[in-house]
Amino acid sequence: QVQLVESGGGLVQPGGSLRLSCAASGFTFSSYAMTWYRQAPGKQRELVATITSGGNTNYAESVKGRFTISRDNAKNTVYLQMNSLKPEDTGVYYCRTEVGQFEFWGQGTLVTVSE
Repeated sequence: QVQLVESGGGLVQPGGSLRLSCAASGFTFSSYAMTWYRQAPGKQRELVATITSGGNTNYAESVKGRFTISRDNAKNTVYLQMNSLKPEDTGVYYCRTEVGQFEFWGQGTLVTVSE
């Protein structure tokens, strides 16, 4: 079955960096786009970044120039490198994919940006 497992969250000071990972299994990872979402406390979940099977990327305006999404098909893993973090980047970060007509989500990893 499809599984997505995020890791790498934690507490970081403003201006700091974190790298999130999402390990995928149960499907042909290299054939599918992968997306990172986040949900801040009291807010709706929002798209952060997407990478297609061919490696094309797209970002939310709020993270452009600071975040980088990448994938390693040999490791079935998608990454989110987050630099110059701001308090408003705080939230639970999820990875997501669509396989056929189904969507799959990981359990999320918490990122807290605070002094």
